Amino acid sequence: MAIETILLAVGPSDADRIDRLAEEVIDIAGPTGATVVLGHVFTKDEYTDALDNLDFDVTAEEVSADDVARRHATVRKLVSKLDAEDISYDVRGSVGDHGEKIVELATDVDADQLLVGGRKRSPAGKAVFGSVAQEVMLSSPCPVTFIREDTK
Repeated sequence: MAIETILLAVGPSDADRIDRLAEEVIDIAGPTGATVVLGHVFTKDEYTDALDNLDFDVTAEEVSADDVARRHATVRKLVSKLDAEDISYDVRGSVGDHGEKIVELATDVDADQLLVGGRKRSPAGKAVFGSVAQEVMLSSPCPVTFIREDTK
């Protein structure tokens, strides 16, 4: 099965692992010629904060989650890395539950591969705090690659 579309899930805690995420997605997309979809999911509060921080004038213009995601610092840094490697990409934004919306985006873009970052957690930590990555891995319509945070 050829990989044509890769969804890279980008979240609020991914700013510290941009290089690692970019490296992994470029390693897959480069040789296959796949399109990378950078999917950024915001909670309602994160979306409202991003609208304020990015100075969107919501009274004068219609603002979509895609627009907000395109201007988000983490996404812009990833875009520059993909541009440098001549990787084709699209940016999609969504508002809601992180895990649920990532799976929904994977379905919407017909992803062949989904990449999600995260950190190592103990079983008790997952039970108490939940795990977006775990939810995505269990519900994804396509194979998922978990990119664990470097622990140097």
